[in-house]
Amino acid sequence: MNRRRNFLKTISAASAAAFLPITSIAKNMKNQKMIHQVYFWLHNENDTQEFLTAAVPMLGKCKTVGKFIAGTPADTEKREVVDHSWQVSCTLFFDSLEDQAEYQVDPQHLAFIEKYSSMWKTVKVYDIAI
Repeated sequence: MNRRRNFLKTISAASAAAFLPITSIAKNMKNQKMIHQVYFWLHNENDTQEFLTAAVPMLGKCKTVGKFIAGTPADTEKREVVDHSWQVSCTLFFDSLEDQAEYQVDPQHLAFIEKYSSMWKTVKVYDIAI
């Protein structure tokens, strides 16, 4: 009988321990700030200025974006670890992972993709938890 009680206590504790990370992850999604960095390689480098001034600012207007920065590669020293191959980058700040998820389906974001995706040959995204 004692062995059965100990077994049930162990199973109950293990079940609770397995559930806690799930609730903790869900709670942290609401509080996890993040940075969303997007790098674009354009088909035609001559389109860089138009893409920088007309296209990417659309992303900064999405309702869940906290802060938005766009630019081109800095004219820094050529070194093996520095990638100057992209044409335009934008950095978006979100107050939560949920805000970033909303951004993905924001009509402004979707309109940007529909209107300008033909201009880029490659896009890379780096998401950073802060």
